[in-house]
Parts: sequence; structure tokens; C-alpha cells
Amino acid sequence: MASRQPVRAYIALGANLGDAADTLSEALHALAACAGVDRVRASSFYRTAPVDCVGPDYVNAVAHIDTTLDAMALLALLQALEQAAGRQRPYRNAPRTLDLDVLLYGSACIVSPHLTVPHPRMAQRAFVLVPLAELSPGLVRPEQLLAVADQPIERLPLPHRSDGLPPP
Repeated sequence: MASRQPVRAYIALGANLGDAADTLSEALHALAACAGVDRVRASSFYRTAPVDCVGPDYVNAVAHIDTTLDAMALLALLQALEQAAGRQRPYRNAPRTLDLDVLLYGSACIVSPHLTVPHPRMAQRAFVLVPLAELSPGLVRPEQLLAVADQPIERLPLPHRSDGLPPP
């Protein structure tokens, strides 16, 4: 059986319960240790206010990985990592210990009951576009950043990037 060619996937990470920065660092390390995942690279961490919900500020980042997992297997992996971090879903947009979303999966367009790629709201969220632009500038157009410029976002100082992953 031939192995799959790696696909570059982009993952949004966010948390606003507990030590969110540590949770994101732990999630990045856990992701890097998973079978079928290679070359994890993450943006800086950013602090943002909750969108369409209430609760503490979020810590957000974007990572890209090279993966031989298909998109649905990647989604299942991310959901398992969320569960391992204590993620609960009592209601839509509830505060969360960890939120992991597939933003892009290569050049694929996927529409299923469980996964839509590209992520349908990524262009509306500064907490996705700003770290995505930092990580892979060619994926975000200046007009997209301008469209979310009214959403406050603060890059956290480097000590919060104690995850041991390569810098962006």
C-alpha cells in the first residue's frame, strides 16, 4: 500500500479557560507527536476578545502542518486533542479549554456535515487572519486584514512562546 503524499494544512488554535497559552503550547506539542503529522510550525500567540460570546479573553494562534492524514482523520485527531484538554460543548460559542479548527487543507474545498474547508468564517476573524498572515503572508490579502482592522488583537510577548517549536 502506497503512503499518501503530505498535504499542508492550517489549524486555528484558541483557548480562554485555564492557562490558555500553556494549553496552546501543549496542543502544539501533542499535534507534533501524532502519527501522520510532520513539520508543525506555529505563529506567535495573540490575545483577543471573545467574538459572538462572553467570557475571558482568548489566546489564539495558527499552525501549519504537513500531514498524510485525510481531512476527516485530521478533524478527528483535532477533536481528540480538544477532548484530552477537557473541551466541553455546553452551548454554541461557550468558553473553551481548547478549540482547534481546520482552516485550510491543501487546496481542497470540502463541504460536509462535519467539516467545511476553507473554514467558512476565517476571513471574518482577526484572530485567524493576523496569525495566518504572520505564518504564511501569501495566504492573506491586505484587503482581508483591512476588513478586520476594527477587531482588537494583541501579539503576546515571546516568553509566552515556550512551546519549543521553530519560530514563525
